[in-house]
This record gives sequence, structure tokens and C-alpha cells, in this order.
Amino acid sequence: MTVADTAGAAELGTGLEIRSLVKNYGDFTAVDSIDLTVPEGSFFALLGPSGCGKTTTLKMVAGLENPSSGAIYIGGNDISALRPYQRPTNTVFQNYALFPHMTIFENVAFGLRRRKVDDVRGKVMEMLELVELSHLAQRKPTQLSGGQQQRIAVVRALVNRPKVLLLDEPLGALDLKLRRQMQLELKRIQTEVGITFIHVTHDQEEAMTMADTIAVMNKGRVEQLGAPVDLYENPQSAFVAGFLGQSNLMAVKVVSRDGDVLALDFEGVRLTMPAARARSAAVDIEVGVRPEKIQISEPGEPRPGLNAVDGIIIDTSFVGVSTQYLVRTKGDEELTVFSQNTATTLRQVGDRVTLSWHPEHTFGLEAGAYEEATAAEVAS
Repeated sequence: MTVADTAGAAELGTGLEIRSLVKNYGDFTAVDSIDLTVPEGSFFALLGPSGCGKTTTLKMVAGLENPSSGAIYIGGNDISALRPYQRPTNTVFQNYALFPHMTIFENVAFGLRRRKVDDVRGKVMEMLELVELSHLAQRKPTQLSGGQQQRIAVVRALVNRPKVLLLDEPLGALDLKLRRQMQLELKRIQTEVGITFIHVTHDQEEAMTMADTIAVMNKGRVEQLGAPVDLYENPQSAFVAGFLGQSNLMAVKVVSRDGDVLALDFEGVRLTMPAARARSAAVDIEVGVRPEKIQISEPGEPRPGLNAVDGIIIDTSFVGVSTQYLVRTKGDEELTVFSQNTATTLRQVGDRVTLSWHPEHTFGLEAGAYEEATAAEVAS
């Protein structure tokens, strides 16, 4: 079966459905009645901090944990009661679990030989060519780099033609540079084979780089589900706003509504935002704006059509392509700004500045969001 054939098999229906899934450990609920539909042939990520229930969910799909209630379907078939080896899934773990005494060829061939599949050599070499490691077929795992071992672990799982490939923090043991390279490599492999990938991670960048769809989990529940850009630009809760990147959150009062525009009061300054981007209908709310959406300029410069707040720089951090500024407003709110380093000189601590941003880059949350977002940042 060629890679193209595998992709064709995926198109026939290999999606994953989770319905009212619950996992209890005594009085503790690790997974709290979640529902998910994973499109067939997609790269899907379960993202969240430690203890949110993402790995437990993956283990229930793999058959390594039994649900307390609920059902799991693959290709429309209920697999909830099947043993792990009976399920059309394979799992790649963080430690790869390669057999150290076997060659790379024998590692990849292991499952095929147990199933007495024809043309073992052809199928193994095709998978090794997929990850450009066929020239290492006769080496042992200890003779490979971490990134090479990771790719072998993936193709060893893929060679058995699962309908769903489960990845449990597979890049966690790699250094930062290699991890970023492998993010792109995993996405390329998934695109070529067309099999549904379910990837568990606590790394927001990893999830946003690879996944078509992300489910952000918190305390056993799915907090928000969507494409990476939608989650980032339109967080529906303070937890999502704080876990996916950084957010500046400000306590404001809604003073009026004119059509589709809300007028806000922040420390006596008038701000505006689209009414559709407010998740609360209360008068006292918190609004957020991402640090990279904010422009920093000299105080008093006209900013027509933009929200603008004055402040003083209290900290700077140079990070190469950009500088991070921490600015304190007159009401002692602290706002973070990511400014691209296009100028030859940087602003200094003590400089008075004006911060401005487009109203449509503002999102509104319920009052008290700051504490929840702070907890999310600590968890991440």
C-alpha cells in the first residue's frame, strides 16, 4: 500500500467522535463530559496545562484507560469497549519506545511481522523513504539522533495503517531548535499520509504550528474549540486568552452603545470596540488586546480612529527581532507591548509614551478575567 493509497483510505472516513466522555478517579473527575468531533484526515491538537485531562482523554481513545461513561467512535464504529490491540489506532509516546537491540528496519517491521503482512520489506522501505531515513535502515536506535528516533517512532506506528495516530507529547524530549524543526516535519508527514493525527501537548506554539483544529482543555473540559487563528484572535474566556499567548486585560465600564460599537471608559479615557467581540453584556467588563497589536509612539501624537492610552515605560527587554516594553498607565495598570525592532534606537525606562491600537483588535470578557488569565499563564 503506497502513501497515496493510505491517503485515499483516510478519505473514506477515519474521523474520531467523542460523546459525553467522563473519567472519574474516585471523587476526582479528570475528564468531565467532553464532546469532540475530529474531521477525518486532519491534524487535531488537545492543548492545555498539566492536569487538564488531555492525556487521560488520549489514553481512553487508545484503550489504555476505560471511560467512566460516554462513547468513542472511529469511522462511525463504537470502539469504547475494545482492547487497545483491537482498535484502529497507534500511539507515539514521548520516549519513542524503540527496541534498542533491533535495527531501524526491524523496529518498523515489528508490527507487520506480527500481523503476517505481505511485502514487509516494501512497506518498511516506503515508510523510511517518507522520512528520508532509508539509508539508516541497518543502524540501531542508539546510533540515531533524537529527531531521527522521533521520526522512526512515527513511521513505525504509521506502517500499520491506523485510522487514527495518537501522539502523546512526542516532541517533549527534544531541544528547542530541533523541536521546531520536527513540528514542521510532523505536519508534512501528516499531510502526505492523510491519516487523522491527534496530538496532545501543553505547548501553545507547537499546537498552533501544526494543528488544523485545537481543543483547549481546562479542568477536564473543553474551554474552546477552533482553528488556531480563531482561538488566538477571538478568545472566548480569560483562560484561553491567557494560555494562548499573552494578553493585556483592562477593567473598563461600558458607557454606551452606538449600533455595533461599544464605548468604554478606561481610567477616564474613551475607548471603543465592536459589540460582537464582547463576551459579556454587563456594564463592568474587562477588555483585552494582544501585545503585538499595540503601537508605541511619542505622547500627544494624533491617533485618529485608534484607541489610545498614555503611560510611562517601566521595563524593557530586548529579544532580537522585537523589544518587549512594560508600560504603566496613570491608574497603575501595566500593559505589555511587543515592538518590532525597525528603528536604530530603542525607547528607555522612564520615557513617556502613547499606546494605540485598532478598536477591532479589542475583545471583551467578564469582569474578574485578569485573575483567571494570570492563573492560566502560570499553568502554562
